[in-house]
Amino acid sequence: MSINSESDVTANIQIGPTNLGMVRIYIEADGIDLPMDFEPEEALEIAEELRAAAEAAASSKG
Repeated sequence: MSINSESDVTANIQIGPTNLGMVRIYIEADGIDLPMDFEPEEALEIAEELRAAAEAAASSKG
């Protein structure tokens, strides 16, 4: 599956700080529990990439 492949899978995502000073992205889907912890600096990089992708997607819609 690539980034442009559509899927019928639904998932929930939660994002928040942990009590250990990390940022957790938690994804839950049918049979999947995926916690991913990031240092705050890494989380900021991910946020920048997400913003850039959203801006690119918005501009490609015309």
